[in-house]
Amino acid sequence: MPPKVPWWRHSVVYQVYLRSFADGNGDGTGDIAGLRSRLPYIASLGVDAIWVNPWYVSPMRDGGYDVADYRKINPIFGTLDEARRLFEEARGLGLRVLVDLVPNHTSSEHEWFQAALAAGPGSPERSRYHFLPGKGHNGELPPNDWRSVFGGPAWTRVPDGEWYLHIFDVSQPDLNWDHPEVRAEFEDILRFWMDLGAAGFRVDVAHAMVKHPEYTDVGDDPDDLMAIPSMDDHPHWNRPELHQIVRQWRSVIDEYEDSVMVAEAWLPDWANLASYVRPGQYHQTFDFLFLLSPWEPEAMRKAAEDALAATASAGAVPTWVLSNHDVVRHATRYALPQDVVAKTWLLDGDRALLDPARGLRRARAATLMMLALPGSVFLYQGEELGLPEVHDLPEAVLDDPTWERSGHTQKGRDGCRVPLPWTRDGTAFGFGDDGAWLPQPETWGELSVEAQEGVEGSTLEMYRIAIRMRGELLEDDEDLEWLDFGPNTLGFRRGSGVVCVVNFGPGTGSLPDGEILIASGPLAGEGIPVDTAIWVLT
Repeated sequence: MPPKVPWWRHSVVYQVYLRSFADGNGDGTGDIAGLRSRLPYIASLGVDAIWVNPWYVSPMRDGGYDVADYRKINPIFGTLDEARRLFEEARGLGLRVLVDLVPNHTSSEHEWFQAALAAGPGSPERSRYHFLPGKGHNGELPPNDWRSVFGGPAWTRVPDGEWYLHIFDVSQPDLNWDHPEVRAEFEDILRFWMDLGAAGFRVDVAHAMVKHPEYTDVGDDPDDLMAIPSMDDHPHWNRPELHQIVRQWRSVIDEYEDSVMVAEAWLPDWANLASYVRPGQYHQTFDFLFLLSPWEPEAMRKAAEDALAATASAGAVPTWVLSNHDVVRHATRYALPQDVVAKTWLLDGDRALLDPARGLRRARAATLMMLALPGSVFLYQGEELGLPEVHDLPEAVLDDPTWERSGHTQKGRDGCRVPLPWTRDGTAFGFGDDGAWLPQPETWGELSVEAQEGVEGSTLEMYRIAIRMRGELLEDDEDLEWLDFGPNTLGFRRGSGVVCVVNFGPGTGSLPDGEILIASGPLAGEGIPVDTAIWVLT
């Protein structure tokens, strides 16, 4: 009998941004009670697991990624007992639950950081973080030129004159991973959640944590991490020393059967990414290079080929993703011209450039392509409804720290975090009984679960059918053969005989022989229309 293939090598995982999924207690914020009530819906999609964004005690300065206590649930989301019940109820429906680990930084309200502020310069308490004297005659300048991802300097001065490092928001001081107490603490946190019932972890900014011991200047560093040409010796991204930490984590994770660790590593190429999925390290790492590929057959094929080759060399498989809580939803990215940067367009871009119908067509086609590729897939809540980015949120409701830290030059990520519509009508379209923490567009009732449930050709039903067929036909092998169906198309055959063809246009694409299993849109006679994907069983 051949060895059992680990479930995560072919899994489909559904990402739950808890704050915006479903409100169970009527306070306008999604919570564990709401998620538990909607577990049957998630199971009906046919996915294998759920990934829940941070639900820990937090002042919510960065949507929960500023953690004040890693072993307690934020009261706005529920209780530890509810989390335990969620794990149990999910297992009863055949779903595993992954939780979010945030190891690069804590909240400034974490007891460790509060102790560091009280203890003063040179204290053991401060050694858990990165506290340094400043430059200049009186230490009035930051220790180096590092910049915050959210805008502005990555250093903040405290009243006694020292500066602390925060690669993200000022409320998120970076931990010192050279400190043995930090390493021991997170190994205990891993065991805490696994013992409670978690099936594994998505690890936030997995390419961070370790900093250059001499805190050398970055120099001319692009704002966009994916534009950095080389990550060989960056002072605070992708340090080689972090792999030792990951190997130790893996030894803990491997104590628990069928568990998994997924790296969120925003790196510019697979030469860097492949090291994260070597044996004894992460099981998976998200392929953001595929997510960022333009809607062009050559670009998307190269992104897929690079990922397949690099992960195979490490004994792993790609982890595909098109949307998440940090990026503009792909139904909107694909609705814009190729030369428009979507996250910049959000602020004050020309709205006439947006073609929502084209965006949805391309989003559906890209999804069918992604689901046909070997490896695992992560879906972001609401993409199965075809939800677009909400680009016109009023400035007064913006919550993402990027908005303030950038001096109102970047709108941030709130537009992809708007609460889901469950019903055509009613308060907050069924999200909860007392509105929603971010306003939903008036038109979202027709995109709701209720409006699409059981409707032939709806985006929701396309996802359900494709995920089911993927499980039936595409999980027994990891083979792929690229096929030529002419210019402006992309095609490949899986070992099962399923052929996926995507027509990027212009013009109608050739329809291969065989039984048509599913199409992302209506077919045009004997051909494949522009911005359409099909699966054919040959």
